Amino acid sequence: MVFYPPKWAGELPPIPDTLPLCDFMLDEKYGRAPLHQSPAPFICNVTGKGYSPAEIVDRVDYLARTLSQELDWEPNTGAAEDKVIGIFSVNAIDTMPLAWAVHRLSGIVSPANAGFSAAELVYQLTDSKATVLFTCLPLLSTALEAAAKVGIPRQRVFLLETPTEPGQSLPDGSSDFKTVSQLIAEGQKLPPVAPLQWEAGQGRRQPAYLCYSSGTSGLPKGVMISHYNFIANILQFKQYDESSGMRIKGKPEVTSCVLPMSHVYGLNYVCNYAAYRGDQTVVFAKFQLGALLEATQRFKISIYCLVPPIVLRLVQSHELCRRYDLSTVVGLYTGAAPLGEEIEAAVRQQYPSVNVGQGYGITEGTTVIGLTPVLDQWTGSVGCPMPGSQWKILDEDGNEVTAYDTPGEVLVSGPHITMGYLNNPKATAESYRGGWYHTGDVGVMRLSPTGNEHLFIIDRIKELIKVKGLQVAPAELEAHLLTHPAVADCAVIPIPDADAGELPKAFVVKSPKAGPDDAATIQAIVAHVQDAKARHKWLKGGVEFIEVIPKSPSGKILRRLLRDREKQARQAKL
Repeated sequence: MVFYPPKWAGELPPIPDTLPLCDFMLDEKYGRAPLHQSPAPFICNVTGKGYSPAEIVDRVDYLARTLSQELDWEPNTGAAEDKVIGIFSVNAIDTMPLAWAVHRLSGIVSPANAGFSAAELVYQLTDSKATVLFTCLPLLSTALEAAAKVGIPRQRVFLLETPTEPGQSLPDGSSDFKTVSQLIAEGQKLPPVAPLQWEAGQGRRQPAYLCYSSGTSGLPKGVMISHYNFIANILQFKQYDESSGMRIKGKPEVTSCVLPMSHVYGLNYVCNYAAYRGDQTVVFAKFQLGALLEATQRFKISIYCLVPPIVLRLVQSHELCRRYDLSTVVGLYTGAAPLGEEIEAAVRQQYPSVNVGQGYGITEGTTVIGLTPVLDQWTGSVGCPMPGSQWKILDEDGNEVTAYDTPGEVLVSGPHITMGYLNNPKATAESYRGGWYHTGDVGVMRLSPTGNEHLFIIDRIKELIKVKGLQVAPAELEAHLLTHPAVADCAVIPIPDADAGELPKAFVVKSPKAGPDDAATIQAIVAHVQDAKARHKWLKGGVEFIEVIPKSPSGKILRRLLRDREKQARQAKL
């Protein structure tokens, strides 16, 4: 049984496949909000600085000119996969214009998590074959360490400008690196680059971004998201939102971007979509609840785009929130991880005039594949399919579910389903099958009183751990733990946490080299991860010694048995 979008969502307009994302975002003839009637798309929450849409068009043009000269990239020559830039930075108001300038040269952007260690950044730069790196002053030392290891020369490292923290000192040698503003100033003196000449279907075939995801399992993989995928998903948002009353056509909103632009949620649903609609996005280099509340009052933010841990903070800090004027907020939407029904109900109670909804998104679906409609809100639901897409649910035997409230794996198809994984045909074949993407999530479809079919996510087949909406692959941590001399074998599972959603916990079989002091050994193992991995991957769920790691005859770790063991241990303590 195939589940379709609600009838009220209407038909998805034609999706161009000869168009780069930069043209779609910056040219009014492709339906974006009028340039001269829209506010500055991106403004800094600290300085209030921003550029008008018309100024951004010019900045993208000038930046493309300089990059073309600096990198010897021409728009219509050379393969796209040979023109990859990495962006390793906190959020900045020039992040999206930089990406559009790269697209203007028919290049590809690979954004990396700002919390990465040098080793993690090296992995992504190597896998994506990036030859250029944009970073920011707070991350410069890590960026330079990674760049040196992958052979990116210092003259191909550039800086995005971000607000200076009080008392922040500049890293030694930081003046050696050109900033985006300097590149733009140079571009004003250069001739324009040649217009792009794309063939029919090139938008479907050519990646705009390589966004890294662990998919249903395993180490991070580069998801090839085409220009066509992004354009389709943005058109899906617009059609769905305006049909459901979530946003009113022609009425600009002010949104919050506290989510990292390296995450596809912040990148596409928050930034690309808002700019296309003519909304204004307040950009935060880092999240602090007080800063979000202050900016809401200062800039009259109307749409919160958040993740469950931040929503929980809002609920728990209700007294603090009452000190600020939040009356402009009309919508609060959350994604990247499930929002507990109790928390969602508390938000609705505390903010009865605010539309509250969950989105269901995956990197492999460009961003959002389901969204709770304003006209049919249902606590716990992740909504209905996007226009032009379909869902199926398969039971444990691989048969299509044909009845409501019957659990199974969620499958998705539509123009927003991405091209596959970079240089990984095996993983692509496992997840992208017969025109459907197998999400690894277990869900049930239910019929609302108004007759709309809603999806409820109830579990995950895949092994990923979600820490504050960020993915942690157990296999990655296990591989690293096995490099410690005290670890003979190990397995990593998620444990529940009220603030983060989930935390990684390691079960470890000690090697003969482990010392007699278990506490010291645990401390050394925890430090081993902290020294090499981003903060969200740290073993904050703890380390427990075990005699043997349960495995199948083929050697696959049976994490399910460890999760059951952990659950029983927690229940015994109640």
